[in-house]
Order: sequence, then structure tokens, then C-alpha cells
Amino acid sequence: MRKTNKDIIVTGFALFAMFFGAGNLIFPPFLGLITGTSWQTAFSGFVLADVGISLLAILAVAKCNGQVNKVFSRSGEKFGLILTCAIMICIGPLLAIPRTAATTFEMGVQPLVGGFSSILFSIIFFGMTILLTIKPSKVVDIIGSYLTPALLVALLLLIGMGIVNPLGEIAPPVIEGVFSEGIFQGYQTLDALGAVSLSAVIIASIAAKGYTKQEEKVKLTFKAGIVAGVGLIIVYGGLAYLGATVSTMFDSNVSQAGLIVSITEMLLGYPGKVVLAIIVMLACLTTSIGLTSAFASYFASFSKGKVKYETIVIGVCVFSTIISNFGVSTIIQFSAPILSLVYPPTIALIVLTLFSKSIKNNNVFRFSAYAALFISLLNVIVSFGDKVPFIKTLPLSFLDKLPLASVGFNWVVPALIAAAIGFVVKTRNSEYKGESDEESA
Repeated sequence: MRKTNKDIIVTGFALFAMFFGAGNLIFPPFLGLITGTSWQTAFSGFVLADVGISLLAILAVAKCNGQVNKVFSRSGEKFGLILTCAIMICIGPLLAIPRTAATTFEMGVQPLVGGFSSILFSIIFFGMTILLTIKPSKVVDIIGSYLTPALLVALLLLIGMGIVNPLGEIAPPVIEGVFSEGIFQGYQTLDALGAVSLSAVIIASIAAKGYTKQEEKVKLTFKAGIVAGVGLIIVYGGLAYLGATVSTMFDSNVSQAGLIVSITEMLLGYPGKVVLAIIVMLACLTTSIGLTSAFASYFASFSKGKVKYETIVIGVCVFSTIISNFGVSTIIQFSAPILSLVYPPTIALIVLTLFSKSIKNNNVFRFSAYAALFISLLNVIVSFGDKVPFIKTLPLSFLDKLPLASVGFNWVVPALIAAAIGFVVKTRNSEYKGESDEESA
């Protein structure tokens, strides 16, 4: 029992550190800043979109024995493959991994060493990522046993100082729809997508520790997810509160990375910059390690060993080095429409996977995923209305009238209706025949 509890804690710490990266550090304070006295409401939306969906994803992948493809396979072979690859690329070298280095440079290095080359730093950062990722069996233990405790101590020191000595009065919110804003910011962390791939790394680590029974691996993985979730909620709440306490000092145009730098300097002075540099480096490096390992493991398996894990790790780090030099703000702006498109069908399939054995018609998965994707595509088109004038002439105003539109979930009811239709529609290969059917899908 002692060994099991230790394994759960170490694995949970590792999962926390893999999740807690660039976005997790910069989005909660900014959310607190713009929502002010309503920061708790915004925070609840943030937790729902981040921790809540991540835990569901962890459980879904665990039920599929760490095989990410199985979470999406019943939506159709091609659709499932495209969605899985899109998720991997988003949490990999296109968005999440480069953002870890960009955030570390802007928040940890620039404030301490002005004029330091961002290109040189990104080379050093991803060189360290390669060294710590090249042996996948050691990834979880390195992060969970050593790096996470140091990260938590530094974070709790910063938050504790902000609670004991609040920086200022909390102003009213400067935006409407604070709950939906919390959901949007929660999406931006990429944790719910990352959970899909990181769970596979965690399950592989649990299996390497001697836990071979499926039920045992599911239970330990979910418990580790709970440990990580509790840690994330505590830290998110503290960071959102810190942002709220400076809501009378900064406006919504402040740089998200610059905001947490300013908060830390006001709380701890120049030593605060050093503390923040340590926090950022640990948070972003652990996330970079976890995501690089997950991405490389998936595509090495996908290639059936034709492309080696080590080769993919190096390729990811080289590509991420280039993208990271575009800066945090550019990467965030670029990621918003992509995430708005990918998240809804992913969430729909994650939830349905939890009830997979009870759903005998594959069309439930297919129709629901297609409906979620269709509505999210329309939402993305509408979001470009200010840049592309003719979009405003399209008959898309009904999107704002759909149920749950005010909280950013206008795709949910269409997805549920589509799932119900799929339940009664029988087509060729729509019957679910259990594990063998799932593997062949």
C-alpha cells in the first residue's frame, strides 16, 4: 500500500508539472485582472475547461489502455486519425511546446538579463529538453520526484506573499460574460488536449512500475489525475487572486507575460524576478519534456518503428526552436481559432468514450463529433468578422441564440441532438462489436 500511494503521488506530481506550463502561469492572473470582483466566477469556468475536461480525458485514455487512437476511432477511421494528429500537432511543435520556451524567455530571462539573444536561449532550452526526454522511461520519475516539488515551493511562496500582503483593491470586471471568458482562457492552456497524450505517457510509466492489470492502471492513473487536479486548482486560484488584486493598477491591454512579472516584482522586489525565473523555467521545462515525450511516443508508434523516438524528439525540438522565436503573443493569437475548432469534437468524443461499452451504435460518436465540429467551424468563421467584412453578411446570428451560447458551449446541444439521431440511424459498419471492432475501426 505504501508503494502504491508513493507511486500515485509521484505520478500525480509529474502530471501536475506536465500540465503546468506556459499558459497555466500567464492566463489565471490576466483572468483575475479583467474579471476583478467576479474573479471566482471566471475561475470556476477556467477550472471546468481546464481541470474538469482534463480529468475526463485522463479517464477516457486510461479506459482505452493508453491507446489514444481508441478514444477517437469510433468516429470513423479517417476522422479519428485527422483529429488525433491535429491534437498532437497543437500540443506539440506547432503551439504548446514552442510557447514553453517563448514564455520562459519573456518572463524569466529578459527581466534578469536584458539583451540576451532569444535564439540562443531557445537553443539552450530545447537542448535541455532533448537531454531529459531522450529516455522516455525516466521522464515521469525525473519530473515527479525532483522538478515538481521545487516548482510547487516557488509557486506557493509567491502566492502566499500575495495573500498575506494584498497589492491593492479589487475593481469591478471590465468585461461581460466572465464565466465564458474563464472557459476560453481555460481552453488556451491546452491542458485538455495535452491530457489525451500525456495520459499515455503516465500509463506507460505506471505499467513499468509493475501495475499490469487494466483495472489497476485505470484506478492509479485517475488517482494521479486527482492529485494533479487538486494542485492545479490551488495554484490557479492563487494566481487568479493575485491578478484581481492589481485590477486597479493595469488595464486589459497589459501583456499577459508582463503582468505576472510586474506582480512578482511588486511582491518580492528584485529577488522576485529571480523567484519568477525559477518558477517559469521549472514549469515550462517540465511541460516541454512531457509534451515532447508524448508527441514522439505517439508518432514513433504510428510509424510502426520506422521513425525512431529519438529522431522525433530531436525534430520536434528543432522545429519548436524556430517557432518559439515568434513570441508568446503571436503564438497565442495564432492558436485561438485552431483550438476553437479542435476542442468541441474532442470533448464530445472524450465524454462518449467514458460510456463506450454501453453505446452499441458507432453513429452516435460520428454524428456527435461532426455536429460539434460544424458548429465550432461556424464559430471560428464568425470570429473573423472584423477582419473579413463579408462574413458579417452571412446568416450566422443563430449561433448566439443556441443554448449555452452565453457560456461558450453553443455546440453542446447540437452535438447531443446529433448523438440521439446517430443512436437510431443504422448504417454499414455502424454496429459496435466490442474490443475487436474498436481495434479495426
